[in-house]
Amino acid sequence: MEQTKMANVQPITKLNVSVSQAEEEILAAEGYQFINDVLNEGAGKNRILLWYKKECGMKPVTRIQFSFIDKMKCGLTKAGYELINRDLNAGVCGDHIFLWYFHGSTEYDIPIVSLEVSTDPKDEPPLLNDGWERLCCDLNRNAGGLYIYLWVKREKPSYICEITTSVDFNADKHLYELGYTRVDEDTNRAAGGDYIFLWYRRSTDKSKALTALQVSTTLQEQANLQDQGFKKLSVNLNKGTTGTKVYVWHMKEGCESQIQSMVLLINPDAWSVYKKEGIIVIEKNLNEGNKGWPMYLAYK
Repeated sequence: MEQTKMANVQPITKLNVSVSQAEEEILAAEGYQFINDVLNEGAGKNRILLWYKKECGMKPVTRIQFSFIDKMKCGLTKAGYELINRDLNAGVCGDHIFLWYFHGSTEYDIPIVSLEVSTDPKDEPPLLNDGWERLCCDLNRNAGGLYIYLWVKREKPSYICEITTSVDFNADKHLYELGYTRVDEDTNRAAGGDYIFLWYRRSTDKSKALTALQVSTTLQEQANLQDQGFKKLSVNLNKGTTGTKVYVWHMKEGCESQIQSMVLLINPDAWSVYKKEGIIVIEKNLNEGNKGWPMYLAYK
């Protein structure tokens, strides 16, 4: 029992992906273990599996990202992320999604010790409540099928201590080097305009944690949030569209709870599930006023 417990907390040191039975056999022979969930459930004929290793003395994996357009790859490459060159949507017409991972050493890099995959929104709040962190790229993006998300469990409890936004991809390398994780979903998805992404950093220090998030869609809401002590991120999440100006706000004081996870919800079935389970869902559509995907910010 003790050996099993130790194995669970030992950091993951390497990741890989198989898209065929032949590749599954090779990875198993190399000592990889697989996550018993298909990453393309409900879409395509290829069985796509995620594999990992836990090797003593090797650097731990601390961050995982996804790319679904070529422009997302440049910053990841320059920042030293390792690409797994296997399309997670192989064999279907969806986006070409690739997984990248990183062995970081900043104060914001907390080793990853376990992985989970969710395919049902009802499974997501229990994972959040148990300290798991959801990575926000739908692994079936534009491929049909289920909404599939990868979750990570870290070596120690951690909290979101900083958030920011990016326009296009010029700042990606710099943000990765500063220890940020990108929320891998464009807040302007299907709305036209610029590619806008949210980013966050994590800390094991509770005193550095954000305590509340909010979203404004009017000038009056901006004034009210400012009066309450919230600070505004400078980028309009609808930049480049004809939609309403949408801003994210954050606070580090005034609440007793610390934010452990921030989630971008694009699955309509998840909105009511999250609220029912006590997760805070900010009911302001990030694509207010345009024809983009309705999406909402939630946090725990």
